Amino acid sequence: MKDLYLMRHGETIFNQRKLVQGAVDSPLTKTGIRDAIKMGKYLQKEGLTFDHAYTSTQERASDTLELITKQPYKRLKGLKEWDFGLFEAQAEYLLPKFTFQDPAEAEFFVPYGGESAMQVMQRVNDTISQIMAYPDNHQVLVVSHGAAILMFLTKWLSLQELITKIKDLPNCCVLHFTYDAGQFTFQEMLDVEKVSD
Repeated sequence: MKDLYLMRHGETIFNQRKLVQGAVDSPLTKTGIRDAIKMGKYLQKEGLTFDHAYTSTQERASDTLELITKQPYKRLKGLKEWDFGLFEAQAEYLLPKFTFQDPAEAEFFVPYGGESAMQVMQRVNDTISQIMAYPDNHQVLVVSHGAAILMFLTKWLSLQELITKIKDLPNCCVLHFTYDAGQFTFQEMLDVEKVSD
């Protein structure tokens, strides 16, 4: 049995300004920096150490990881955020409200130069599965992005479980999964707003 700690990056300027942020990047805000440091201290206080750490190649994720731990890490393109095509850097209110029940939603961004939901789910799941399959990887920290993590979750949790167990993926949240024989099992979510200093 192995443990995966899958974390969303800290708040960025685009998050703060409610702008779509997928392939584009923006720096962490003061809140994002503070929350990453707080979560790092909490994980340390709980005695959680990681034998390996990974992040997407996007700066907001690697900056978050560097605030969590000082250990060496690898940057992987497979952990990047969903590419939203022409919607990048646009106001979030322009995005449709997805229900995850209409198959047409999965392809929404493709005509605009973005990725489909299936492409993102496959990419992120393949990358995280490969990470966890390495024999020396037992307790692993992975820092990624909100929509990328959501697509990973849709692979391993039912819609009902998503609604009841997750509800939201706030910045700097950490999702704990166990991994065994190619299967991920969700254990808990740590919300930076609810952990003690």
